[in-house]
Amino acid sequence: MNDMTMLERDVTSETSKISAKNVQVYYGDTHAIKDVNVEIEDKTVTAFIGPSGCGKSTFLRCINRMNDTIATCRVEGDILLDGEDIYDRRVDPVQLRAKVGMVFQKPNPFPKSIYDNVAYGPRIHGLSRNKAELDEIVEKSLRRAAIWNEVKDRLDAPGTGLSGGQQQRLCIARAIATQPEVLLMDEPCSALDPIATAQVEELIDELRQSFSVVIVTHSMQQAARVSQKTAFFHLGNLVEFGETGQIFTNPKDPRTESYITGRIG
Repeated sequence: MNDMTMLERDVTSETSKISAKNVQVYYGDTHAIKDVNVEIEDKTVTAFIGPSGCGKSTFLRCINRMNDTIATCRVEGDILLDGEDIYDRRVDPVQLRAKVGMVFQKPNPFPKSIYDNVAYGPRIHGLSRNKAELDEIVEKSLRRAAIWNEVKDRLDAPGTGLSGGQQQRLCIARAIATQPEVLLMDEPCSALDPIATAQVEELIDELRQSFSVVIVTHSMQQAARVSQKTAFFHLGNLVEFGETGQIFTNPKDPRTESYITGRIG
């Protein structure tokens, strides 16, 4: 039986985009994330759910080394992207973040034009040889973020002048302009109204055809709508991980069931 499990584990590792093994995160003396093991697949939306302060955003930020910016934070264990250790000393975090894009809770466009918001990443990473190529990347990214038709006639206008939902789609366009392989989203709809939320959810469903999408959400309904896999975090532990339908209808762990039915949260 054990041999079979190990065989299955090897197969899983080969098909996963991100593989986390025994990940621990400490803030000073506080043990924030404990023994997280998870395999995140390509071209899939994986949702992280759980009560506030349970570690889901902290773990998300490990995947693109955003925790490096916090002096007291220490990450142990292994996180592999396509089989390569992202915490290897030879890995440049800036290059890693071009491959692992991030969209934050509050839309945060740069105080620049709509065009320059999207062109920023491709410029610093040297992804275009001339203005025509840069124009093409900007248009393609805005199209993929489902906002091109709304902004194509005002690309020189400031990104900060857009509505909240448009700003968030602009931030998604900015994140995908560097042609990342993974897109991390930290509660991307929590500051948006229901119509803008529906637009972003629809967009997430389209984006998974090209990316591995990992979304932290406080909304179980959202996780059920947009994701194929769900991970439930509680008190720094990854309690349960599996197919979204199974997690919501037939959870294996009583803590997952308590959270989903509203008894803990």
